[in-house]
Amino acid sequence: MRIRSGLYTTIITLLFISFVFGQIPSPVTPESTSPVKTKMNLPRMVDYGADKCVPCKAMAPILKELQSQYKDQVEVVFVDVWKDRTAGQKVGIKLIPTQIFYDASGKEVARHEGFISREDILNELRKHKFLPAENK
Repeated sequence: MRIRSGLYTTIITLLFISFVFGQIPSPVTPESTSPVKTKMNLPRMVDYGADKCVPCKAMAPILKELQSQYKDQVEVVFVDVWKDRTAGQKVGIKLIPTQIFYDASGKEVARHEGFISREDILNELRKHKFLPAENK
């Protein structure tokens, strides 16, 4: 009975994932480009999450601050994958939040899964020379 119970749990989990994401996402290649269309030709960080996700809520003020502070250097975009399920599928999102960093041409240069602090975001942006190095 224990094996049958585990099998049922696995099936239910897979059905839930299929329901949430519509299908199993295909792998994303390094040549993938940003599906988020923007008006400016700037590097961007896209945070794929959901309004009701706890870590996503914790990141919201960080994203808002970065959007304001670095608006002329980097675009910071939030995409709610629970409201727009195809957005997460297109880039192979497996868990939320996931942050994807794109260069100005739209090529993915880095990806992070889970909560990410303001400092870690800034370090990633500096690492790819999207922002100038920090003066110490």
